[in-house]
Amino acid sequence: MSRIGKKPVEIPAGVEVKLSGSNLRVKGPKGELVRDFHPKMAIRQDGKSIIVERASDHRFDRSLHGLTRTLINNMVSGVTKGFDRVLEINGVGYKAEVKGSTLVLSMGYSHPVNFELPKGVSASVDKATTIKLSSIDKELLGQVAANVRAVRKPEPYKGKGIKYLEETILRKEGKKGK
Repeated sequence: MSRIGKKPVEIPAGVEVKLSGSNLRVKGPKGELVRDFHPKMAIRQDGKSIIVERASDHRFDRSLHGLTRTLINNMVSGVTKGFDRVLEINGVGYKAEVKGSTLVLSMGYSHPVNFELPKGVSASVDKATTIKLSSIDKELLGQVAANVRAVRKPEPYKGKGIKYLEETILRKEGKKGK
């Protein structure tokens, strides 16, 4: 049995869960999330908790078990607390600003890069070098953060570029003179 999959997902006060077949709708104070799950996973609501069960012990079913429970847990915690991802910009002259739903990045190219934020993701910039992305959908937030980082990945010699706040860049030693 999966250690993660067998744990029930607790539903906090103020969160409404609607389950119809393999479709789950979670509504909370921050918003609403809807997701379809694999039909092999049996999802049921038992009072103030959601329980995920699998049909058999086949490898595919075992892999879906923990994944399904984690996705449901992320939905519940997303509509209650939300998720944040912080990116840091390193480099002389590199900066960012938010204009409406567009993130404008000056990253040393001949033009500023306009990054359109998808619906459901908001951004704020502190000190022009720290970008904070927020969303209730953890999967969407992670993909948007990866796409913003891909505009100028950190390079290993000077560390210039966009990196996650908790990320450490392994630095290489440059050429040595004789």
